[in-house]
Amino acid sequence: MSTKSVKEIATYCQEIFEDLDFSKAREWKAAQAGRKVIGFMPVYVPREIIHAAGMLPLGILGGGADMEVIHGDAYYQSYICRIPRSTIELAITGRLDFVDGMMFPSICDVIRNLSGIWKLLFKDKYVRYFDAPQNFKDNIGGVFYANELRELKEGLERLSGRTVSDADLSNSIALYNENRRWVNKVYDFRSATPWKAPSAEVYLLMRAGMVLPVEEHTLLMQDYLAAAEAENRPMRDNCRVAISGSFCEQPPLNLIKSLEMAGCYIVDDDFMLVNRWIKGDVSTDGDPIESLAKAFLHQSAETAAKYEVDMNVKGAYLLDIIDKRKADGVIFAAPSFCDPALLDQPMLVSRLEARKIPYITMQYAENSGQMQPIREQAGTFADSIKLWGAA
Repeated sequence: MSTKSVKEIATYCQEIFEDLDFSKAREWKAAQAGRKVIGFMPVYVPREIIHAAGMLPLGILGGGADMEVIHGDAYYQSYICRIPRSTIELAITGRLDFVDGMMFPSICDVIRNLSGIWKLLFKDKYVRYFDAPQNFKDNIGGVFYANELRELKEGLERLSGRTVSDADLSNSIALYNENRRWVNKVYDFRSATPWKAPSAEVYLLMRAGMVLPVEEHTLLMQDYLAAAEAENRPMRDNCRVAISGSFCEQPPLNLIKSLEMAGCYIVDDDFMLVNRWIKGDVSTDGDPIESLAKAFLHQSAETAAKYEVDMNVKGAYLLDIIDKRKADGVIFAAPSFCDPALLDQPMLVSRLEARKIPYITMQYAENSGQMQPIREQAGTFADSIKLWGAA
């Protein structure tokens, strides 16, 4: 049984978070000849296929609050979000020189264009724009998506020089199933006892999973839960909030800390959907590609990053979270110029207003520096819930 303290685990995760050279991923690659690393942009990619190919899936979530962007500004206009510019900066400054390929999921036009720029800049790298179905019938969208997954598998096989067997895929699916179960245990623990699992810690723990091998991340979560359960921390009179809209460009760590300092326990969030995109286990029986496709069609979260077939259910996923987590209100925190989040927001707001659920809206960039206005806004929101929520 691990004897690591919460402080030791949080410090370890923060070191990974602050390391823009991705030293842990570099060490993993250097430990064995022939290993390869595949980077992916936020939201969702089937990491199981990358893992089954013997490669490390590496989450590239922008340059964060402290990285100065110079080269990246030459490639993108100022009226879009910051994450593509800082991602280009990471690459041009050599911080991603060890990455053998990049995957760009179909989040928005900006990320689609980033995949094209990547192909122009790094002609020797494997690059794939990873499309997702907009039809969720097995015989239409399911066939399309299964073909996308097979093409991805074949591309990674060519890159790695090895065949990915069904047994390899089923083993990787089982490992990620276990990882998702522990991710959900961490979220459940935070929801039940948010004073024992501050959201900044939980966030750093999940960010570590973007860099570490899945097996290591699962063990790290197990260690954290054991340590956090044993930790004696005071319970505060904070209100319970869910965060919505932060699924791609990530908020500064200080923004997450500021919300809780202002009196808000974050009991759910969409910071890293890749960890929680699939709800429940993916089947390890039968054709693993078909299992992954069916899981996407029938077990994936309804969010702004996914095409909504039935607009009548828009917002049901958020309402379910509010009920499950017993949230007092919602903070819509979206990156500036994020089309998916900001276009989704009015539809979600209408569902909240129909149920008289309190909410506030704010925008940020990954390098936002001034937190006092955000703290004041969140503090006022928390106070209003405490004072008039019962009424």
